Amino acid sequence: MTRRNVTVAVTGAGGTGVAKAMLAALQRDDRVGHIDLLVSVDGRKLVAYAFETGEDTDSVLRPLEATSPKVRSLDPADMSGAVTSGSCPSDAMLILPCAAGVLGRIAHGHTESLVERAADVMLKQRRQLVLCLREAPLNLIHLRNMVAAPRREPPCTP
Repeated sequence: MTRRNVTVAVTGAGGTGVAKAMLAALQRDDRVGHIDLLVSVDGRKLVAYAFETGEDTDSVLRPLEATSPKVRSLDPADMSGAVTSGSCPSDAMLILPCAAGVLGRIAHGHTESLVERAADVMLKQRRQLVLCLREAPLNLIHLRNMVAAPRREPPCTP
């Protein structure tokens, strides 16, 4: 059986519980060989405020860090991280939750962070990229960015 390598990125606090559950499931999955974990700088700041979890920063981030040998936690400020290269053996990337600003920057090719650069690599290598936007209600800009991201097309004009 071929094992898949997955990159998991967390870009906000709203949905941290779901990100923890997904990371735990991936660690248990025998089909997953390696997980690169990216928690954005803003994601770390938002978690610190504990908008959703009611926990302090350390107890929220601890479960997201390496809890098995499969997981490698990458520094979100290191733009030279392995995931910034097309030669990185990542088969899929999941951004959970994906902040609306991150979605917009990915959709338009602006790579200001390691998460955005890794997503850019996934798109240009035509690898699987899953963006789990956590916004409600959605506005027209969000919808246009959702359509533009996988195709890397300019947004529609009214």
